[in-house]
Amino acid sequence: MTQPDTINTWRADPLIWGHGPRVFEVFLEPTCPFSVKAFNKLDALLAQAGEDLVTVKIRLQSQPWHMYSGVVVRSVLAASTLPDGKASAKAVLAAVAAHREEFEFARHAGGPNMDATPNDILARIERYSGLSLRAAFAIPDLDREIKWHAKYARQNGIHVSPTFMIDGLVDPKLSSGDDVAVWVERLRQAA
Repeated sequence: MTQPDTINTWRADPLIWGHGPRVFEVFLEPTCPFSVKAFNKLDALLAQAGEDLVTVKIRLQSQPWHMYSGVVVRSVLAASTLPDGKASAKAVLAAVAAHREEFEFARHAGGPNMDATPNDILARIERYSGLSLRAAFAIPDLDREIKWHAKYARQNGIHVSPTFMIDGLVDPKLSSGDDVAVWVERLRQAA
């Protein structure tokens, strides 16, 4: 797999699936257990609602109490610059979700990850996702994409993950614990 041209140009592929009129945005922190729950339901949401009804957009919500959040979020966005873009980013999200405890601290402040370095975290992500991310991770201005996600969340009053928006409005009735059918019904009600 070729790496993005880190000197001249790069493009982060938007994390968008489906093409329907209902826009379902989910703000996720990749190591958060509740975000993982929500992430793992997104394919089922698209299948049940139909790609003609819903457009699913993943927004990344880095949170400082998840100690490696910044490294993991940067890895996801780095993957989105690869030739397979959003599929690569989704592979990173899935890899982190499947091995979440290897990217998180015990009670947010302890455990074996106290000795892990950002290089260790990146190596784990590469191993589990099967992607080579180092060159993309090192893109000097990749932080502009990270800042866009942070700014977008703040502009919409999003502070925690997961948070759900339908057609630009936060829906406090939705949660990661909901059955996918509940999400589909809320999308249909919003129509």
